Amino acid sequence: MASTLCCRARSISSPLLSSAAVRRRLPLVGAFCVLSFGLSNLCPSLSFKTGCAQSLLFAPLFKSKFSSQARDKSSGLIRMEGGSNTVPSIVVYVTVPNQEEGKKLAKSLVTEKLAACVNRVPGIESVYQWQGEVQTDSEELLIIKTRESLLEALKEHVKANHPYDVPEVIALPITGGSIPYLEWIKNSTRD
Repeated sequence: MASTLCCRARSISSPLLSSAAVRRRLPLVGAFCVLSFGLSNLCPSLSFKTGCAQSLLFAPLFKSKFSSQARDKSSGLIRMEGGSNTVPSIVVYVTVPNQEEGKKLAKSLVTEKLAACVNRVPGIESVYQWQGEVQTDSEELLIIKTRESLLEALKEHVKANHPYDVPEVIALPITGGSIPYLEWIKNSTRD
């Protein structure tokens, strides 16, 4: 019956139903079809130990996101836990008030081998609350690539060399990437 309902929903041609009415009802009919068939019947190629439902549209996302393979040999990418010539790495965001401060801080981080690379992104506008008031300032964003193990030293360096009382230092893990680039991060930073 569910397959009949799904087919009928796609071929509604009654003049009594406006296109708006059909559009409002189709999601409900589709949901009924999915529940009646069972999502696992729609996509049997995926097998989850949890038994959770799968969606055909998201099957490629689940396969790549939860795949047990550490390497994608065709693209040269690697997940961080898979490579012996790499180290856990991070991307750190730091904002500075202007280009001069950004250039100075970026150079000192690379010189001290606290960062392999610092991208300077000029012309950002930050809107934030400070001391009970909403502020808007032009800033420059530093995007810093480094080892995870250097985060504490990097934070101390930023704090000592930054004009703000509370500088932004936000770290995000690098979960994968180009093997040669990840090796370069390791080789360009201190142990």
